[in-house]
Amino acid sequence: MLQLADLHADYGAAPVLRGVSLRVDKGETVALLGPNGAGKSTLMAAITGTLQSRKGTVALEGRNLVQKSSHNIVSQGVSLVPEGRQVFAPFSVEDNLRLGAVRLQGDLQERFDYVYALFPRLLERKKQSAGTLSGGEQQMLAIGRALMSAPRLLLLDEPFLGLAPMLVLEIRGALEKLRERGLTMLMVEQKLDIALGFAQRAYVLIKGQVVLEETTASLARRADLADLYFALATSSASARSRS
Repeated sequence: MLQLADLHADYGAAPVLRGVSLRVDKGETVALLGPNGAGKSTLMAAITGTLQSRKGTVALEGRNLVQKSSHNIVSQGVSLVPEGRQVFAPFSVEDNLRLGAVRLQGDLQERFDYVYALFPRLLERKKQSAGTLSGGEQQMLAIGRALMSAPRLLLLDEPFLGLAPMLVLEIRGALEKLRERGLTMLMVEQKLDIALGFAQRAYVLIKGQVVLEETTASLARRADLADLYFALATSSASARSRS
């Protein structure tokens, strides 16, 4: 489904991604792990085209999107749930969802029904302004808005950040339903227990480079996982200082 090959991206003169290669197979859920500053959110921006200074390959089902605009990438079937939710606070829940489907043609009722079935709270609050929702409800809205474009690949950037445990369970349950329906997902997640329990495979990103790829089952069996993060980060920093 998604194939990245030798992907580089930078902000001005500062390189952030340094030759990232990874894949997400159709119907698979893959976790992207790494410490703060590793380049995980930049990778999401590079995939979706919101970061334009990039080179390499971002292929969706064999079509390289690296030269495409962000709106064209959405139309190809890629949708992002950004870190921090980024809902349109003055707009109603329903209007926020409608904005997610701005490039779809025809009647949107089927998409509304799909999202409201997944998150019944949004149906209850559809006329309420997004800024008055709780943090968990805003995250549901951000996910729902991304789903309104009928994506084939859903990118999730820290979907559980700052949420209470009960809301984590509720949103995770919704994402599990999406996975059961065959939706392909790439998820940035800091909480290892969630990432390893939810995804099938994981990549560890350190200082803009992939330093480890393993199945989540294999990673979960490692008693040294926390130490592994530190060792990989130290090794990557040493390698860069020698280059």
